[in-house]
Amino acid sequence: MEIQEILCSQTGDKCNYIKHPSGLDIYICEMNGFSTTEALFGTKYGSINTMFKTKADKEYTVVPEGIAHFLEHKLFENEDCDAFAQYAKTGANANAYTSFDRTCYLYSCSDNYLESLKILLNFVQNPYFTQETVDKEQGIIGQEIKMCNDNPGWKVLFNMLQGMYHSHPVRIDIAGTIESIAKIDAELLYKCYNTFYNLHNMVLVLAGNVRTDDVLSVADELLKPCENIELETVFQEEPYEIVKSEVTEHLPVGSPIFNIGIKCRPLSGYQRLKANMECYIAGSVISDPSAPLYKRLIDEGLINSTFGFEVFDGDGFFTLIFSGESSDPKLLLSRLTDEIERVKAEGLDKSLYDSIKKSTYGGMIMESNNAEAVAGNLISAFMSGVEPYDSIKVLSEMTYDDVQKTLNERFDINNLTLSVIE
Repeated sequence: MEIQEILCSQTGDKCNYIKHPSGLDIYICEMNGFSTTEALFGTKYGSINTMFKTKADKEYTVVPEGIAHFLEHKLFENEDCDAFAQYAKTGANANAYTSFDRTCYLYSCSDNYLESLKILLNFVQNPYFTQETVDKEQGIIGQEIKMCNDNPGWKVLFNMLQGMYHSHPVRIDIAGTIESIAKIDAELLYKCYNTFYNLHNMVLVLAGNVRTDDVLSVADELLKPCENIELETVFQEEPYEIVKSEVTEHLPVGSPIFNIGIKCRPLSGYQRLKANMECYIAGSVISDPSAPLYKRLIDEGLINSTFGFEVFDGDGFFTLIFSGESSDPKLLLSRLTDEIERVKAEGLDKSLYDSIKKSTYGGMIMESNNAEAVAGNLISAFMSGVEPYDSIKVLSEMTYDDVQKTLNERFDINNLTLSVIE
């Protein structure tokens, strides 16, 4: 078993990579002088992965929406006790999350990190589902779904996604719907577990006060070797065009909130990372508090300090989102699209571009001194199909012309959806 050192030429940071004989990818960042440890055990399995097959299947399997999140909840329980009770004995702070493209189980601690690692590897590899516990969980998650449906910030996002995407499952709530989770049973959970929790589809990441040899000793003891089932996930064909340009809903809010989403063609791997970062810099130059647009919108009373921009992308989707509160979202949209067209024609502000690129780079450097951020970046790189330090490489090599070109290509104001909660 070979330990490969991966070095970041820009910063000198490094981590160890091991392809474990069990099939698992392992990344370990030893951070000398740190007292805390961050660990994540993740699988490439999120809410969007509802259609899949393996080399043993002739046809694709389609499962109910929300099953990845449901499975995450159930894994914490085993026949004897739950994992949280075990973590309480080691003093670790444990949690888990399911997003659109991944499920991760994690803990942080300042002592007993190897004992906590044993708990993590044990419970994730030992599922225990019965129909009785599944029925109970349906009620719990059903309440969670109802709470999300009453959350204006959550609704404005998914209303936008449903206004943009025709068939891609990113348009569906991560937890699914009341109707979809009612179709989940113990047999389906085991099928999805055995498919997506195959170690060839998973990754283990540790950062902070850790030693590679000690981690590998625990891994050798507890990881269960498995065959590569050659998992393949697929989505229905998604057109470039949006579904509709405007979605409005009424909920109790003090001021109207909005999401403006620009739908772009999806990418994968390094090209997706590069486009993501170039779009982020371009959108930040347009929407930054020191930008001319921001000042005009503030003076007109169209935005407040909640106004912001983000890039939201993953397997089969790529969206640019401007969000915030506004007394007149439609007028705000008009001002924003005018500004996008202006900077396409006249070019982005060069000095503001330089400033935002430098501050973004500085933020990445700061994150390299935070064990939680380091672990999060390592697992995100794996999930995105890129190398651990590719993001800082992309940013260091980025040019003004790259960003301007991406702005012209991907900020298509004719392919956007305005979502408003009034």
